Amino acid sequence: MVDFKVQQRRYRSKEKTIVSTIYGPVKGVKRKSIYGDAYFSFEKIPFAKPPIGELRYKAPQPPEPWTEVRSCTSTGPKPLQKHFVFQMTDGSEDCLYLNVYTKNLEPMRPLPVMVWIYGGGFQFGEASRDLYSPDYLLREDVVVISITYRVGPFGFLCMQDPAFDVPGNAGLKDQVMALRWIKENCLRFGGDPNNITLFGDSAGGASVHYMMLTEQTRGLFHRAICMSGTVLSPWAQTPQRNWPYRLAVTAGYTGEDNEKDVFEFLKNAKGSDIIKANEDLCTDDEKKERIGFSFGPVVEPYVTDHCVVPTKPIEMMRNAWSNNIPMIIGGVSNEGLLLYTDTKNKPKLLNELNDCRYVVPLELNMDRESELCKEYGYQLRTTYYGDNMPSIETLNEYLLMVSHEYFWFPIYRTILSRSEYAKAPTYLYRFDFDSKHFNHLRIISCGKKVRGTCHGDDLSYLFYNSVARKLKKHTKEYKCIERLVGMWTHFAAHGNPNYDPEHADLWQPVSAASLEKRQLKCLNITDELKEIDVPDIKKLMVWESFFTRNELL
Repeated sequence: MVDFKVQQRRYRSKEKTIVSTIYGPVKGVKRKSIYGDAYFSFEKIPFAKPPIGELRYKAPQPPEPWTEVRSCTSTGPKPLQKHFVFQMTDGSEDCLYLNVYTKNLEPMRPLPVMVWIYGGGFQFGEASRDLYSPDYLLREDVVVISITYRVGPFGFLCMQDPAFDVPGNAGLKDQVMALRWIKENCLRFGGDPNNITLFGDSAGGASVHYMMLTEQTRGLFHRAICMSGTVLSPWAQTPQRNWPYRLAVTAGYTGEDNEKDVFEFLKNAKGSDIIKANEDLCTDDEKKERIGFSFGPVVEPYVTDHCVVPTKPIEMMRNAWSNNIPMIIGGVSNEGLLLYTDTKNKPKLLNELNDCRYVVPLELNMDRESELCKEYGYQLRTTYYGDNMPSIETLNEYLLMVSHEYFWFPIYRTILSRSEYAKAPTYLYRFDFDSKHFNHLRIISCGKKVRGTCHGDDLSYLFYNSVARKLKKHTKEYKCIERLVGMWTHFAAHGNPNYDPEHADLWQPVSAASLEKRQLKCLNITDELKEIDVPDIKKLMVWESFFTRNELL
């Protein structure tokens, strides 16, 4: 990390430049990428008023205009959160900024714009070069923009009473506000306001999907890439369990359970106290129900002019405006590896799965004691564990089940929905590239001995980051970067990911006919690119069988 900071300082030049945005002038700096390409970096540009004081928990407001040149030559703060590794409070409530990276401020014709939304379970995350440096993407002719949004309680507190005007999803509304800013300003940085692609991973992928569904974003972007996350992922919809009161009590509130007093307390509590109180709000029973987080996206309890999720996402998908724009969607081959170490160290959840009835999707609203729920649980248990009982001995089987439950079954349902309702093409991929030293998230999550492709490993091949190093051009890792960046940027430019003229038909959109027969194909991204049958489709169909057609899509 220290080496990275030193290197980043060295790559910053003395050359500055000023661009006028509709809110005021900003000063950026010329930088060099790890492979020697020059680009302009504008960081910490405000796209909204700081969400502090009376604006805490509220939908974002447009920024105040300014006249003096604003220095945008170094990174802005991450949103207030618990540090992913060191478990301390990190970041700032004043966080609504975005970064623009561009090679050419005045190109012959405006360049495609790629807008990155970070993941982190809606609980943490940041738009920094430490994690998401644009070096690889800027080898192609695109403008890269990364946006910040509020996470945890600050981004997703939901009050039932309309008097407070806090119906939830402030973090998603931050993203909408950022997209409005981008549409209005990107041309000034060499970007094409009529060719904007949204892409994100994990909670960022689910965010991209939410942006595709809400009427608030109609016309604000033109293509979308959802990586390892959709609105149908169980962790992307939060059941209401009186979280505000429970959060307040854990943070020191001693009053009654009434919204007015609870909200007053939460409005004035120290930010760090709220972060600390949110650490372990879920009870053991809730964890058993597979509820991981207390504050994330919700169906808003009443409609406002800033509402983004007025009804169930599955219903929004049927007539979303984005059914007319092309989409890339997919995941990695072993998403579940993300939970490898956690499950090994704390096997309680796995050991208590027993008949698997608590794995039956919460969305189905089943009585866990009912015979039907037990029957569905039994089907899941035999599908993944055969004759064995789930235990630490069946860790790999558990990680496969989790991979399907949290990622691949929601991806599959999204494909089914798009096939039914969308007029534009949908491209499905599976990232299965395994590197001993460059799959950074697996190494951080599982240590150096485990192999495979973990949730988030694909990010190492789209963005340079603080644990990466410069690769030699003949290595398979470098070639993987070339392929992934080639496909993603070609899709951003043309709505079609086939970047190699010699293989212009390699990656075909999902066809209704193959889906009908459940012979679903995807592009498998390993040491080579190849269309294959989606692995484990029969297992995904077991989950599908629990839903009526109306529930499924």
